[in-house]
Amino acid sequence: MQGNEAVAYGALDAGVNFFAGYPITPSTEVAEILAAELPKRGGVFVQMEDEIASICAITGASLAGAKALTATSGPGFSLMQEGIGFAKITETPCVVVNVQRLGPSTGMPTSPAQGDIMQAKWGSHGDSPSIVLYPDSVKESYELTIRAVNLAEKYRTCVILLMDEVIGHMRESVRLPDMANVRVINRIKPTVPPHWYKHYDENQKYLSPLASYGEGYRFHVTGLTHDAHGFPTNKSGEAAEMMEACGRKISYNMRDLVQIESRDMEDAKIAIFTAGITARAAKAAIAMARHEGIKVGLLRPLTIWPFPDDAVRKMLRDVDTVIVPELNQGQMIHEIRRLTKDKSDGDVIPIQRVNGQLITPNDILRKIKEVC
Repeated sequence: MQGNEAVAYGALDAGVNFFAGYPITPSTEVAEILAAELPKRGGVFVQMEDEIASICAITGASLAGAKALTATSGPGFSLMQEGIGFAKITETPCVVVNVQRLGPSTGMPTSPAQGDIMQAKWGSHGDSPSIVLYPDSVKESYELTIRAVNLAEKYRTCVILLMDEVIGHMRESVRLPDMANVRVINRIKPTVPPHWYKHYDENQKYLSPLASYGEGYRFHVTGLTHDAHGFPTNKSGEAAEMMEACGRKISYNMRDLVQIESRDMEDAKIAIFTAGITARAAKAAIAMARHEGIKVGLLRPLTIWPFPDDAVRKMLRDVDTVIVPELNQGQMIHEIRRLTKDKSDGDVIPIQRVNGQLITPNDILRKIKEVC
């Protein structure tokens, strides 16, 4: 199965029944498969005129009760940023899959890169906390697509599944789980009478119920700062409460949101911190280094945002050096430096590449040996 194919079938198994998108390399296979499969299952596929329309369409479909998803790449992801902010401020569940390619602008459409990591967090204007997941295999592409849909429905927000071109296009043998063992989360529906319903009635334990248009509940949706009923407000207290609520559903649920892989870190003196396809090279490099007796381990975030501060800080406490391979000019390395202020700049070492070529296991192994 191909990575993009795994995303498409993960979306279907998560209950996605609406896709709106615009074809763009290297994500187009997601749209192609869902164009064929959604109608067979009673779902809807719409090819939109552009990516701005696509993000607006999936947000509107979600407000009408659909589980909605779109897929794109760098230029399209940039166009979606205002719409992503709208989905977040209106607390509307949806998923955006971004299969990264080398940029900026149209860049190299068929070449791998990891240049959208910071955009996935900060791309939309204003303070809008992000949930961003990043697989390193075809199987994980399937699993994290389901998780992305689940988290979107649970936390009423736009969740981003970040991939890179190689993960999207590589093929691997995958054993998909029995759906009886797969947890699929659906949004909470209101049980109160319509005149009691608050569209943004925060619940600290979970998330507030979400009515759909056409179910008899009247509510207002706007991109303006709004009160609990969804109507625009200029009152500072209500504005602050709305902004704090959007942040709290992330910060109060870190244990549920954060996933991180740790490998060979028990006795490691050197740690490799990386994600996506570059983590595959790191795992191979670590195996070779261990064979030569070098104590090196791996930390890989499956959840890029919110960044796993506590876990990373704890796991890097006893290592001497952190190597951060990235297919960009340095994005995750800033987070590592922020969390390892007790280490000098020379103890946090970048490996960066932006020429459309992958970082190889030997590239990482050479850097490990330089440190030794």
